[in-house]
Amino acid sequence: MNPATDPGHGHSPAAWTAVLVMTLALSVGTVAFFFQIWWLVVASSVAILVGWGLGFLLAAMGWGVRGPKYQPKGHA
Repeated sequence: MNPATDPGHGHSPAAWTAVLVMTLALSVGTVAFFFQIWWLVVASSVAILVGWGLGFLLAAMGWGVRGPKYQPKGHA
């Protein structure tokens, strides 16, 4: 596929960082919900929003798929 037309599908440091932060927050929030630690459930919900914003921030800083700092890797 032509790299100019390939949307990238989120294979960038910005996307990976956002997904990692949100996945960890969701995991902690799920365990906290099970043990009824409500302040941690709320903190995890906030951390999910922080991860989402972090993805946009890193993309704006050039680490997104179309950013100048991103170096696409070839697929084997």
